[in-house]
Amino acid sequence: MHRFFLPPQSITREQVSFPEYTARQIRQVLRLQSGQRVVVLDDQGSEYLVELETVSVEQVTGKIQEQKLAHGEPEINLILYVCLTQREKYEWVLQKCTELGVREFVPVISSRSLVRQKQVADQKKERWERIIQEAAEQCGRGRLPVLSEALTFEEALSRAAEAITFKVMPYEGESGESLHHWLREHSTGDAHLYSRDICILIGPEGGFTDQEVEQAQQAGFASVSLGRRILRMETAAVTTAALILYAWGDLGRLPR
Repeated sequence: MHRFFLPPQSITREQVSFPEYTARQIRQVLRLQSGQRVVVLDDQGSEYLVELETVSVEQVTGKIQEQKLAHGEPEINLILYVCLTQREKYEWVLQKCTELGVREFVPVISSRSLVRQKQVADQKKERWERIIQEAAEQCGRGRLPVLSEALTFEEALSRAAEAITFKVMPYEGESGESLHHWLREHSTGDAHLYSRDICILIGPEGGFTDQEVEQAQQAGFASVSLGRRILRMETAAVTTAALILYAWGDLGRLPR
């Protein structure tokens, strides 16, 4: 069944009025008809079973049949700080990590980032939010992940340092600590019970400089190895997010 995130003002007690973008998708792309049912999400924690009533050029409306709590969200708050790169790779990371369960994306400009201007990220923000929304609708998320404004490397570390959270940074030069060991230490016992906020910091294609690694460690990020092979930045982002969600008991479980 097709799922759509709508602004709360589009939903009343009994009726739903679909905004133009979604109405056009229903009418022209999906070619849904009156009488068919869809799921509407308000991004506030509720989902609605809606029967389409009017599907026309002028408007698309539906009648609410049922309301219930939305599911599909992980119990941990996973924030991905990921350095800017070429458009296709970055959009792939946003899409796949939305599917996995990342709650927030923070674009970062490091010294080796392929994209170095905040305004470039600002110009793509609407497109990136659309990619996140479509991925969230497709995979059954209950809330939309947040896309924050782009930050410099120093700004990102400053923001992350203020949070009471676990912080982890995959780094190809790390030889003393593995992600496997870090997960065993932090995802069990009392740490597992009280550590619901986790930050991941992913570097650009060229990696972090030695100075950036040191700055990140001073800001509380644990530097970890992902294993014997060096992964591309987009692979590292998805792999780290997936392993953390698995270790914290989200991925691999039967749906509730």
